[in-house]
Amino acid sequence: MPVNLITKQPDRCGGDACIRESRIPVWVLVNYRRLGGSEAQLLRDYPSLTPADLEAAWQYASDHVEEIERAIRENEEGEDGLLE
Repeated sequence: MPVNLITKQPDRCGGDACIRESRIPVWVLVNYRRLGGSEAQLLRDYPSLTPADLEAAWQYASDHVEEIERAIRENEEGEDGLLE
């Protein structure tokens, strides 16, 4: 049985989709890449990640665009709303 590389648990990272059983949300990886980070940098900065984890994250993000966009937006806005 293959290991599920993306998990969602209500008691971990607010229920966001994470890599395996970690506390690394998919949206964080997507946003990191949007801000110019490469896969090589991600693997260096998050040594517990594997290339297969990143592949799973990109696929999940592609399949759940609205969910990932919402999570990025909510993080950027913070508790007090969008800062200008």
